[in-house]
Amino acid sequence: MRKIPNHGTLRMTKVAYPLGLCVGLFIYVAYIKWHRASAAQAFFTIAGAASGARWTQQAFSSPGSAARGHEVFYGIMFDAGSTGTRIHVFQFARPPGETPTLTHETFKALKPGLSAYADDVEKSAQGIQELLNVAKQHIPYDFWKATPLVLKATAGLRLLPGEKAQKLLQKVKEVFKASPFLVGDDCVSIMNGTDEGVSAWITVNFLTGSLKTPGSSSVGMLDLGGGSTQITFLPRVEGTLQASPPGHLTTLQMFNRTYKLYSYSYLGLGLMSARLAILGGVEGKPAENDKELVSPCLSPRFRGEWEHAEVTYRISGQKAVGLYELCASRVSEVLRNKVHRTEEAQHVDFYAFSYYYDLAASFGLIDAEKGGSLVVGDFEIAAKYVCRTLETQPPSSPFACMDLTYISLLLHEFGFPGDKVLKLARKIDNVETSWALGAIFHYIDSLKRQKVPAL
Repeated sequence: MRKIPNHGTLRMTKVAYPLGLCVGLFIYVAYIKWHRASAAQAFFTIAGAASGARWTQQAFSSPGSAARGHEVFYGIMFDAGSTGTRIHVFQFARPPGETPTLTHETFKALKPGLSAYADDVEKSAQGIQELLNVAKQHIPYDFWKATPLVLKATAGLRLLPGEKAQKLLQKVKEVFKASPFLVGDDCVSIMNGTDEGVSAWITVNFLTGSLKTPGSSSVGMLDLGGGSTQITFLPRVEGTLQASPPGHLTTLQMFNRTYKLYSYSYLGLGLMSARLAILGGVEGKPAENDKELVSPCLSPRFRGEWEHAEVTYRISGQKAVGLYELCASRVSEVLRNKVHRTEEAQHVDFYAFSYYYDLAASFGLIDAEKGGSLVVGDFEIAAKYVCRTLETQPPSSPFACMDLTYISLLLHEFGFPGDKVLKLARKIDNVETSWALGAIFHYIDSLKRQKVPAL
């Protein structure tokens, strides 16, 4: 007897095979993804600084990087300065067993600075959110939860009354907490001068490759801002460590190594603050009238109608031979006993930034775009020339004689001889030489040092 086919069974078989194949393929793909994600980096937990809260972070690698065995990670640093708020989005790659390298930077700035919202804190959130959107656009979605988000404020917030500054920082923290990025209790803070100097030192040594090899020669950092100036280097002479005044040494941990740095920030010796002091003014106290702000560093044409151009200045009973000598005498008074001199500094290679660069570029000592090298004595030569020709060839700035003289004597006070070579740069390997890179890099490294095995 012929068996009649069961068409219902055949139809179910035709459906079951493709369905089973799809389910099997789905399970296989899911397993592969899970396996790769697990192999990229172990979960680690970070202890919160104040509340003891804990976050779990997992680092991912893009497919292309994973194929090459590179770990890819990101960091976001907000630089909240006095004139604007800037975001730096950094992308790093770490080959197995090697020091990370910076592979990309995204930058955007907004004006005014956070301090402008001191009386209307709510308005500050709009600009912060706008910059956070920049980070979202340049960091892949899968990396958001693993990317540290940090804001460090500098001079603008330091000058605000404490309560107003804290309210601004709290608003920023609220916006950060609502973001999809990795946010810790220490994500928002006001930097002190030493931290700024150390972060800049990390940046320049990271970009020059000095941090890659233990024992390699590092470079020092000189920064001249408006309100303060910093010097940071790694001493190699025991005498430097022993002779350093209190507060001039700080310890830094990076790449499982400990560095004992000579680092100090001189508040009030930045270029703008120095100008005020040289003119006879007092920081934070407005002059009652212009006659209070008089200096031999200015040409008579800039001193005002009240002062006669034929006035004879005398120094130590001797007639001054020129404007430079008069100005140098006044600058020396302002700097007297305010700067610690260390002999080792003259034997360390230094990079100089900010107003050092700007003044050198303005007077043709270096290329305005590419930077370059000069000797400390070049600032003195430029100062003498500008001061001597101020009457007949006035420069664009009435402070040129004063500024160049101040920089020349400040470097001398630090212990640099006239033939000491300084390197001046805005960028190294096409990366801005700001403290922001060093600060986020140090922050990320500190998170990794607190890594614990996944539960």
